Amino acid sequence: MFKKITVDQAQIGMYVHKVCGTWLDNPFWTASFALKSASDLKKLQGSTAREIWIDTTRGLDVAAPAATASPAPAAPVAANAANAAISVHGTPPDFRFKVEAPTSTSDELKRAKRIVKTSREAVDEMFNDARMGKLISTETAVQLADEITASVLRNPGALISLVRLKKIDDYTYMHSVAVCAMMVALGRQLNLPDHEVRDCGLAGLLHDVGKMAIPVEILNKPGRLTESEYSTIQGHPRAGFDLLAQTGNVPAIARDVCLHHHERIDGKGYPDALPGDQISLQARMGAICDVYDAITSNRPYKEGWSPVTSLARMTEWTKEGQFDATLFAAFVRCIGIYPIGTLVRLKSDRLAVVLDNRKSLLAPIVRVIYSLKSMVYLPPETLDLALPGTPEAIVSSEEEATWGIVDCGRFMAD
Repeated sequence: MFKKITVDQAQIGMYVHKVCGTWLDNPFWTASFALKSASDLKKLQGSTAREIWIDTTRGLDVAAPAATASPAPAAPVAANAANAAISVHGTPPDFRFKVEAPTSTSDELKRAKRIVKTSREAVDEMFNDARMGKLISTETAVQLADEITASVLRNPGALISLVRLKKIDDYTYMHSVAVCAMMVALGRQLNLPDHEVRDCGLAGLLHDVGKMAIPVEILNKPGRLTESEYSTIQGHPRAGFDLLAQTGNVPAIARDVCLHHHERIDGKGYPDALPGDQISLQARMGAICDVYDAITSNRPYKEGWSPVTSLARMTEWTKEGQFDATLFAAFVRCIGIYPIGTLVRLKSDRLAVVLDNRKSLLAPIVRVIYSLKSMVYLPPETLDLALPGTPEAIVSSEEEATWGIVDCGRFMAD
């Protein structure tokens, strides 16, 4: 029997079926769990969650006088659970995202920082379970993907720009968060229906889970891989596909992206060397998002490129047959010619950080931070380069290392 109670009524020995609220309100990384210790109880009661559903057939009930909620019928609980569960056939076609008002980059960055922190811990735990041979919690993955999606729908660039600043030792986990966010943003750019966008987000989150089958010393090797080591790396899409097939309740889109996100339009990819017409739309999307985040991130063996440099290189690779040209053009429109967080040089010989590119790809809103004439930091000044009569314009994109600028992201918040 399911019963809704307040967290203050929770006690050791209860089985929590669902934490009410958003995924971020749940201090644990699984949707359902047993309260086994005083530390578990303290963690739950110290969270932002105020109510929970308990399953009295699997754990303790509350004493009758203390109960504040009557037993809930099974059907509504099933309906709630359906919001977090995805069948092997994918999200139901009638699924719709909650409509939320757009937010400014600075406002969304505040929310995104919390999402990034909790996402890193959650993905770390999910992937470590995979490394230990345990099945991934589909419900946890879906709820996490939904939180990332909600941020992207409020502001497409804030979370993506923040995740790009990941630390080297966070790469394996935060890469999955970044690709999830970009898959959602690209899906919206392509006007895919909500249920497909949702499955794309989950696919991005899980696309690299097969890397948990790769020895850590190979995965994080700072030098050039041997032919044997590279062959081992190439096995991660198949390993991930097999793991997701065993997990169950993972939509076909997510399994396909996991298996084929390293295929190329010219048929020179892996693991199946599929030609372009045999690669699904979602796998072609995944290939673009995966590479963009990889080359903009700092890795043990190389410094990440700037967003603008990365898009330029990917343009060349598209011409060579690596990516779908139509999808890559949509990706550029989605990310922006000057993505959020890009360091740019203005006509006045000042450096600025791109804050918002939703109004204009070529004339975004920027925050001026540095004078190249006097070589000093300036009081931050926000400029909308698209306003009529604005004398400023972007001359070029710049690499942070060239000018000794450390962490452009810190200049993006108010």
